[in-house]
Amino acid sequence: MDPDPKTHPILSYVMARLPSLGHKSPGPSFDIEQPPQPSQPPPQSLFPQLSDPALLSSMRRAVGDVAQTRSVLHTLGPRPDHETVDTAKLKLSEIESNLSKQLEDLVLSPRPCEIDRLEWRAHLAEKEKKIREEAEKEIGFYKMVLQLDEMHKDYEKLLKEAEDKLVKIYRMAERGVEEDKEVEGVEVEEEVEVEVTEEVVGVLREGSSKGIERVDLSNRRLRFLPEGFGRVVGLKVLNLSNNQLQVIPDSITGLEILEELNLASNLLEALPDSIGLLQNLKILDVSSNKIEVLPGTICHCRSLLELDVSFNCLTYLPTNIGHEMSNLQRLSIQLNKIFSLPTSIGEMRSLRHLDAHFNELRGLPLAIGKLTNLEILNLSGNFSDLKELPETFGDLTNLKELDLSNNQISALPDSFGRLDNLTKLNLDQNPLVIPPPEVIKEGVEAVKIFMAKRWIDILVEEERKSTLEVQEQAQTGWLTLSTSWLKTYATGVSATVSGFLSPRVPRDPYLDQQL
Repeated sequence: MDPDPKTHPILSYVMARLPSLGHKSPGPSFDIEQPPQPSQPPPQSLFPQLSDPALLSSMRRAVGDVAQTRSVLHTLGPRPDHETVDTAKLKLSEIESNLSKQLEDLVLSPRPCEIDRLEWRAHLAEKEKKIREEAEKEIGFYKMVLQLDEMHKDYEKLLKEAEDKLVKIYRMAERGVEEDKEVEGVEVEEEVEVEVTEEVVGVLREGSSKGIERVDLSNRRLRFLPEGFGRVVGLKVLNLSNNQLQVIPDSITGLEILEELNLASNLLEALPDSIGLLQNLKILDVSSNKIEVLPGTICHCRSLLELDVSFNCLTYLPTNIGHEMSNLQRLSIQLNKIFSLPTSIGEMRSLRHLDAHFNELRGLPLAIGKLTNLEILNLSGNFSDLKELPETFGDLTNLKELDLSNNQISALPDSFGRLDNLTKLNLDQNPLVIPPPEVIKEGVEAVKIFMAKRWIDILVEEERKSTLEVQEQAQTGWLTLSTSWLKTYATGVSATVSGFLSPRVPRDPYLDQQL
């Protein structure tokens, strides 16, 4: 919750010198078995002026709102994860829909003849009040989840703005300019003069008049994309990689038949929600940008075959990405900060290549086993976060190449022996016990044989236990049946014996009289 010294060095330095109303965050943990992390250079070495008390005092005043917000968030708790937020949105929608239906049924309910009209209206009003109160009780929790998420989102923006503000104050101090004075030309320096090159103008003219299918404007130092690009309606391939684009205009949705879009190596922090309107898009590359969140609408690009979002700042993927991108064949999400894959990823039945190396994955969903067409999977470099694989991993029967290096996996799942098509396997830098190191050294075939034998042994043991249970049940059933028969027989014998041994009832003398 505190500013990250790596991304907000000055703000982190200043905030650390403010009195905190919340609990102090615990210091960094130290693992004696792990190599020490490279230390970050202190902010004073990068910004020597920070030792100036007057400058530091000025900076403290500038971040008062950040400190106050931090204190509030410390009290409210951490930011809810994206699946919790999505669930809250869904629940709110369901509650509101149910409320509307209940109120509609209430309005349409007939008035009994014996009840006065005014009395009936009062009854309906009271019932409506109760219905709304019940709905509000349910809505309250989910609204709190969304509000907390929004507060954390606003706090992150506030941190960025505060860091920019402190950098500006610092630069002014370096120039010897007081904070409250207008610096002539500063605004002009901050605004970037962007000119559309003649080449871009030529492309727009040609596309509007003749119609062109392919445009390559890579490595042109473009800082913005003209709105007019949306009018090049015949465009199928657009390459804008290796530029300085910060925003993609909504007008790009005018490229209705666009099939390939390359936005790699720019300065994008987000994609427009309108990206989902590119229904014919088959290849999308937004790698090497600064994107933190993919819009949920990207799931509507149902024609996508390849999606590359690698080398960004993502922490999760849209919840429904698998349900709608069922045609996707290649997904590249490496070099992000993703800590979990959505369960819907199991619906990507066409997926053949999944690269998720160098993330913060803590595990895989059970649904991963549904990717029966997957051929290449790279999960390397998730380090201390990835410790185990689900038992459904053995369902990836078409898997040919697997990289699990540099994780903390101690045992492969028992179903691993079912990966008959596996030809390449990297298990380096894992504390593996199953299979043992001597088996791993012999190569992928040895690992497969070891795990397959282990799998067979498990099945045999389960079969043996199952047989024993059946036999025990059969014996128990026979004994129960025998006991029941014996009880019945004993009861009959007892009754017969009792009949013989019990004293006879005296005969009525009148029955012995001769007529």
